[in-house]
Amino acid sequence: MAAMMLDQTEPSDLDLVVRAKGGDSAAFGMLVERHYDFIHRVAWRWTGRRADAEDIAQEVCVRIGRSIGAYRGGGAFTTWLYAVTLNATRDLMRKDAREATKAAAFGVDALIEGQGGSSEDDRAERLWAAVRRLPDKQRDAVLLVYGEGLSHAAAGDALACAEATVSWHIHEAKKRLKALMLSAGED
Repeated sequence: MAAMMLDQTEPSDLDLVVRAKGGDSAAFGMLVERHYDFIHRVAWRWTGRRADAEDIAQEVCVRIGRSIGAYRGGGAFTTWLYAVTLNATRDLMRKDAREATKAAAFGVDALIEGQGGSSEDDRAERLWAAVRRLPDKQRDAVLLVYGEGLSHAAAGDALACAEATVSWHIHEAKKRLKALMLSAGED
C-alpha cells in the first residue's frame, strides 16, 4: 500500500485535515504535497495515459480543496482520496467517451493512440490495457487490489461495497482477462 512513514515531527493527515478545514492554507498545501504522487499514480493506473493522469491529479487537488469538509476521519485519508480520484477518473473517461462519439459522428479520426513506444509491446502493459477494458466495477476492484495492493476489505471501503463483492468482482475480472488475453494471442 502507499502508506507513508511520517517523521515523528510531521503532523498526521488527520491533523492537517483539521487545520485545513479551519482555513490553514499551509496545512492544505502540505496535505496535497504529501499525497500528490499517490493521486497521480492511482490516476495513471486507471487511465494508462500520463497526460490524463496529470489532468486528473490536478482536478483531484481542486476537488479536495472544495470538499475537505466532507472528510469525516472515519477511515484512512487515502481511502477517501481513492474515492475522490476514482470519481474524477470516471468523469474524465465519460468526457472522453462523449468526445469520441462526437468525433465518430462527424467522421473524424480519433487521436493517435498509444504514444507509449516500446512499453506498448510489454506483456504487463498489455495486461493493464486489458484491465482498463473491463467493466467499471471489475476494473476498479482489480486496480485497487492488484495495482495498489489493497486488501479486499480496504478495496471494499474505497468502493463503498462489501469485501465479498470485491472478491466476486475480482473473480469475474480474472475470467474476462483470461479471455481477453487469449483473444489477443497471450498465453
